[in-house]
Amino acid sequence: MTKPKIWGYAGCSTCKKALKWLEAHGVEHESIPIVESPPSLAELRKLVQKSGLPARKWINASGQSYRALIESRGKEAVEKLTDGELLDLLAKDGKMIKRPVLAVGDVVLVGFSEPAYEAQLATKKAR
Repeated sequence: MTKPKIWGYAGCSTCKKALKWLEAHGVEHESIPIVESPPSLAELRKLVQKSGLPARKWINASGQSYRALIESRGKEAVEKLTDGELLDLLAKDGKMIKRPVLAVGDVVLVGFSEPAYEAQLATKKAR
């Protein structure tokens, strides 16, 4: 199995929980700071597709970047953004991406869920 990649933010408590879970379960991983090194637009398109989630579900709706976007454009205008427009915004601002993002082969998980991590990683530890 290839080493899982996890994009996170040091100040994010959910990211800290995910990293703690990975370490507790002995899962070797590549940790990527999402603010300093957000996924490129091309990479983000692939990640979103693999996640099976619509682009809108990738938005960190409680974050400052999203609130600033709502303030500058208006909620109605933001709700009308296409997936392509949303992905472009996400690729430009890592803080706008819901996190953590965990990529394990063809599986991509957004946010942290112990059962989901367990299902994907517990029996497939990276070597």
